[in-house]
Amino acid sequence: MKQTIRELLARHGGLSMAASELRDDSDLYKAGLSSFASVQIMLAIEEAFDIEFPDALLNRRSFQSIDSIALAVESITGSAAAA
Repeated sequence: MKQTIRELLARHGGLSMAASELRDDSDLYKAGLSSFASVQIMLAIEEAFDIEFPDALLNRRSFQSIDSIALAVESITGSAAAA
């Protein structure tokens, strides 16, 4: 899952550094993620994992890091497969 998130960040995140260089707990906003890009990431994640983010998870904290995105996806899918 985290590899897919990393690939989506590389494609849609507009980050100032390569997504492959980020740690799972790196602050994506400090790495250049904008509000617009976070929406693009959300849409890409919804499509990739066939999910829909509930309103409660539509916040900056959910997209703060690769770890937090994976946690949000896991909470939606009920899966703990963060490989």
